[in-house]
Amino acid sequence: MHKQIHKHARYAAVAAAVAVSLSLLAAPALRAQNKVNDQVDVIKTSVGELRIRPLYHGSVMLEFGGKVIHVDPWSQGDYTGLPPADLIVITHTHADHLDRSMVDKLHKPSTLLVGPPAVIDTLNCAPACGDATSISDSEKKVVMGIPIEGVPMYNLVQGSKPGEPYHHKGIGSGFILNFGDTRVYFSGDTECTPEMRSLKNITVAFLSMNPPRTESPIEAAACANAFKPKIAYPYHYRGSKPEDFANALKGSGVEVRLRKLEGES
Repeated sequence: MHKQIHKHARYAAVAAAVAVSLSLLAAPALRAQNKVNDQVDVIKTSVGELRIRPLYHGSVMLEFGGKVIHVDPWSQGDYTGLPPADLIVITHTHADHLDRSMVDKLHKPSTLLVGPPAVIDTLNCAPACGDATSISDSEKKVVMGIPIEGVPMYNLVQGSKPGEPYHHKGIGSGFILNFGDTRVYFSGDTECTPEMRSLKNITVAFLSMNPPRTESPIEAAACANAFKPKIAYPYHYRGSKPEDFANALKGSGVEVRLRKLEGES
């Protein structure tokens, strides 16, 4: 237990350092310029329509059954006119994924929060920001009627130095949200891990590709080609070319949907 607490503290320190660098990157010129209402896709599931709204960087909004789900909401995106959350899902504690100010803006008294233990510990905000459910990278739980599965997210190679990966295994977690027969996967910040390669029956996959902290577009394409989601969205791709991901998957049977998520004009 003490070792895990120490690891969480070390991860929080890394997150603070990342926050500084991200604040420099997220200058006004880089803020999201896209109209979010132009980026809504509808997936017909076995239990109703799922509306998918990619927003900015690693932030996505889902609407299903009259409920609103915000994934990794970050205030650098344009949330003008968007509804508050019934459910907020956060993959890990880095500042571009766990933005407490955005959590506070999106929550309402009935809002539920989901994240791995390090996220829940870092927020430490119940009841102010809603009831929180901890789901580790090896757990499955039902929250708000939605089966949610944790998926390990971590670096295999990339790190600040040997033995110090940017994302430690067991700290953050990707998530699969199940809507009837439709399975939506959010990778979080990860490289192409064995756990990702072995995923099954994924309908929609959001895959990060922002090296060196995550895999590259080509590595993400190889991983997608291994587990074959029906639809793949590049996200969290600052500094990379998502077109490289799309080109690498031509002829694979994976439909790639490119969206403007990093402030392009």
